[in-house]
Amino acid sequence: MREYLLTLCITAAVTYLLTGPVRKFAIVAGAMPEIRARDVHREPTPRLGGIAMFFGLCAGLLVADHLTNLSQVFAESNEPRALLSGAALIWLIGVLDDKFEIDALIKLGGQMIAAGVMVMQGLTILWLPIPSVGIVALTQWQGTLLTVALVVITINAVNFVDGLDGLAAGMVCIASAAFFMYAYRLWYSYGIEAAAPATLFAAVLMGMCLGFLPHNMHPARIFMGDSGSMMIGLVLAAAAISITGQVDPDVMGLYGSERSTVYAMVPVYIPLLMPLTIIAIPAADLILAIVRRTWRGQSPFAADRGHLHHRLLEVGHSHSRAVLIMYFWSAVIAFGTLAYTVNSASMWIVLAIAMFSGVGLFLLLLPRFTPRAPRWAERFVPPRYRRRTVPAAAPEPVADWTPSLDGATAIGGRSHEPERSPAGARR
Repeated sequence: MREYLLTLCITAAVTYLLTGPVRKFAIVAGAMPEIRARDVHREPTPRLGGIAMFFGLCAGLLVADHLTNLSQVFAESNEPRALLSGAALIWLIGVLDDKFEIDALIKLGGQMIAAGVMVMQGLTILWLPIPSVGIVALTQWQGTLLTVALVVITINAVNFVDGLDGLAAGMVCIASAAFFMYAYRLWYSYGIEAAAPATLFAAVLMGMCLGFLPHNMHPARIFMGDSGSMMIGLVLAAAAISITGQVDPDVMGLYGSERSTVYAMVPVYIPLLMPLTIIAIPAADLILAIVRRTWRGQSPFAADRGHLHHRLLEVGHSHSRAVLIMYFWSAVIAFGTLAYTVNSASMWIVLAIAMFSGVGLFLLLLPRFTPRAPRWAERFVPPRYRRRTVPAAAPEPVADWTPSLDGATAIGGRSHEPERSPAGARR
């Protein structure tokens, strides 16, 4: 665990420290597009935050390669190199898009090529755990098509949800935290070495998001752009593919009582369900966007303001509260599924998920509620959470009486003639 935490901290530190210089570079390079109709920010903001995130990824993998236990992942598996190759390719495409706005079909082709590069280096789905059936082996073509499809769907799901400050980075960080706990449990508790690469990918992904979030929270100083959103989507998909298609209870020798214990504690369908739940909200937003745009006769890649976060703003939630609500639902789904893998027979887990869901629905019904911090904590919170004080009434200005040249009197800077009688004579 200490080596994973060290890798996470190094990744977060490198990402955080490089984001400031990258912001200055983005401004000089002109990667500050004009505000579009679908945007919610009011001032042009630089992109290319994915550059810092990519170097954070490289630093995390480099440090892990020199650690005692994690170095075995690089020695026994080619998956880290496959991930780095695919991430470098999708990052380069994203950088070009952040600067030059390339066509959506070109980006889609680049995503498929990046997924193909990872498949060629061994990061692919070999079999699927299916409920009531067991382990189903896939042919090479089936595994390749399923892997490419999962990578493309995850990349676009994360890219679509990247519409508010800190939204995509925070949701992916929550999902990767739940996935890290699940993969680490498989690797440490059950000795499944094939889960080690997925655990490493989740730790590095958490570091990338945590290092970038301080610069990206509302009001954001820099956006990750497509160079960041597509890359973290690819890393998330790589972790899901690694643990779904590579961890086989039959091959790992889990027979007899040990196998029954694994099936009781970690049901056979959880490795298939967990990767889907961590992207449940982005995937739902992606599906709704495709259906909505197709129904209107538009291209599925045409941008609009109909995403889930846009609807939260239209209801009346503030920018920060809309992001927190999306965080909340992501955490409920991801960690609820994680708790179910620990003990699927406990009713307390179901009751807890239902309770948190009720809390989420209650928050959705309070778009006008503005939280205020207590008096003693006002100095530690942003100004928007402090209690408003009524300013003291300003004293009324004293009239300045100044005689003018023509006999009129200037009152408060304005010239007033003395009253005249109806006959026109002065009183």
